[in-house]
Amino acid sequence: MEAVVVDIGSKLLKAGPAVPDQAPALIIPNQMKRIPEDGSMNDSSPFEDIIVEPVMRGFIKDWDAMEDLLHHILYTGLGWEIGNEGQILFTDPLCTPKAAREQLVQLMFETFNISGFYASEQAVLSLYAVGRISGCTVDIGHGKIDIAPVIEGAVQHIASRRFEIGGIDLTKLLAEELGKSNPLGNIKMSDIKRSCQTEQHTLPDGQVIAIGRERYTVGEALFQPSILGLEAHGIVEQLVRCISIVSSDNHRQLLENTVLCGGTASMTGFEERFHKEAGLCSSAVRPALIKPPEYMPENLTNYSAWVGGAILAKVVFPQNQHVTKGDYDENGPSVVHRKCF
Repeated sequence: MEAVVVDIGSKLLKAGPAVPDQAPALIIPNQMKRIPEDGSMNDSSPFEDIIVEPVMRGFIKDWDAMEDLLHHILYTGLGWEIGNEGQILFTDPLCTPKAAREQLVQLMFETFNISGFYASEQAVLSLYAVGRISGCTVDIGHGKIDIAPVIEGAVQHIASRRFEIGGIDLTKLLAEELGKSNPLGNIKMSDIKRSCQTEQHTLPDGQVIAIGRERYTVGEALFQPSILGLEAHGIVEQLVRCISIVSSDNHRQLLENTVLCGGTASMTGFEERFHKEAGLCSSAVRPALIKPPEYMPENLTNYSAWVGGAILAKVVFPQNQHVTKGDYDENGPSVVHRKCF
């Protein structure tokens, strides 16, 4: 049985057998709705509007909900059979707490009875997806931005930065901007993301709203955080500042091997805007973006960490570099820090 790779994002969960040149078999929202234990739902049900989001800003916050979601993914979505569970590789966001890594490996061995476990940092995996082991990843997701220099497959944590800004904040900004230009409209957050490509958008209730400068203001907030009311440098300058912390011998290699990833980075025109800002930055060496290989799946930006995980799974499991059931039984959850790095 092929190992399964799982990439848990703030908005979407990507999962599937480790086949690197294909997109993940499942890409589903993390958001869940709580229902009564008997499964009944009616108009007067107090559970109707209780939405559960197990992942916030990249980290798992509701472990019971995540257990339910993983159960659905593995057994219903990917066809695992109880008593015949396989091996699994998870992607780790930057700055994942040690306790969270231990809780995940404990959940997988004690609840799901897997035969093998591995976890690796998303920054490293995103570089693997474009055929690199050194470079810098700029991961702009739904709930956070991670900037991580990587040298020879190792994240330089002293120079890495995590910012709790992401697509959700841009969506809120767009809703606010549209509310100003369409004061008579009743605009909901759930309606916003589909509106960025057109000048006019019809809401579910039939209202038609006009979209003009808002299409550009929203993405620009990543380059001018003052639009969000933040006193901070833009994303390109943050990248340059992160890399300046590592040895100067590595500056050119890191800047010239920059990888954009995360769903928010796939906004129309974002890459071109990044290039323009890179040409104006304070560094003598300008950041240059790596293009994914042609044989890789389309829209690689959206799930590059998952693809890198599929590549790594082809190595760690056949070569027995993963955490086995015996390792876990002998050492407990802390074994994840020794074998997964």
